[in-house]
Amino acid sequence: MSEFEAKSLCILGRQPKLGLAELESLYGAEHLKPLGQAALLDIAADSINFKRLGGTIKTARALAQIPYSDWQHLTKYLRDNIPKHLAHLPEGKFTLGLSVYGLRVSPGQINHSLLEIKKVIRQSGRPARVVPNKSPVLSSAQILHNKLTHKGAWELIFVADGRKTTLAQTLYVQDIEAYAARDQARPARDPRLGMLPPKLAQQIINLAVPAKIKDQGEKVRILDPFCGTGVILQESLLMGYSVFGTDIDRRMAQYAKTNMQWLLRQYPEISGQVSIEVADATNYQWPRFTATASETYLGPPLARMPDDFTLKRIVSETNAVIEKFLKNLSPQLSTGHRICLAVPAWRKAGGQFIHLPVIAKLTDMGYNIVKFKHAGSEDLVYYREGQIVARKLLVMEKK
Repeated sequence: MSEFEAKSLCILGRQPKLGLAELESLYGAEHLKPLGQAALLDIAADSINFKRLGGTIKTARALAQIPYSDWQHLTKYLRDNIPKHLAHLPEGKFTLGLSVYGLRVSPGQINHSLLEIKKVIRQSGRPARVVPNKSPVLSSAQILHNKLTHKGAWELIFVADGRKTTLAQTLYVQDIEAYAARDQARPARDPRLGMLPPKLAQQIINLAVPAKIKDQGEKVRILDPFCGTGVILQESLLMGYSVFGTDIDRRMAQYAKTNMQWLLRQYPEISGQVSIEVADATNYQWPRFTATASETYLGPPLARMPDDFTLKRIVSETNAVIEKFLKNLSPQLSTGHRICLAVPAWRKAGGQFIHLPVIAKLTDMGYNIVKFKHAGSEDLVYYREGQIVARKLLVMEKK
């Protein structure tokens, strides 16, 4: 590919800007080209540590940039080229699935094309099966169920790139069952509290650990000063890091310890060290650590937006805790230390967010906001429809 030699393609999650920021933190802006719901990288797909990416649904090997984008010609491209490559696959039935991003094509058109391609494959003497599309995109569950990343099967991805189209083959897809298992099977959970999704925990960690230190393994020690039940600690250990967690609530600290003991039994290959203490993040002095990744105090859970007086009180009380914490943390950091915090933002009915007042004071407190080339600070907000309390991701470095 001419101006940007793509080797791989990442299909991003529900909020693609968060995924772009995560990739940029890990691999650098110069290695990345946004493409709608996807991103091209000049890094080989099998060199990407896919299991650690919370914001990437699929990782694929870039195959070609096709100089047109109309579906009829793209179908012909597949009919002409797929049979040429089947000789490199093991004998037996070939399974094919298609996912299409950013092109004007219906599931019915895709399924019609799949049947045409299936006929061509069978004419070459090989049995074939196709995975029908209910939408233009195959889900992770469909890919896993149909084993489309195994030998003898392909998921091919088309992504619109202006008047051109990028073609890629999926190598890895998020294992949604594995995420659910290590989230829901943890022995110590409190559903009354806002549960941090493991995927978001991964993104927070990856935003806190930039490219220059991510490969140092367990020498990297992640601090989570509001560790709760230990989701960030858990995901950090699975990435190969050591962890130090603290929480002011003795019950939460005990939950985190119980969950880490369970995790170490489930994954005996984990080699990182674990320390968990009961401590107040607004005045505690932590031992040595490399990066800070945490979901801070989010205030009380809200089923609906409260009245203005109540909301102002909640914002003020939450802001006070986080401001005191940041003032306590700052003198303990060396220049360039990276921090990613998930702090609360309250989403109003019109979609606007109410942010913490302390955000406007970060520079005066000794922090610089990290600026990403491919995502703005305003894009780094994680929320689901209907949620009142969203998570604003603050990515900072010590001045």
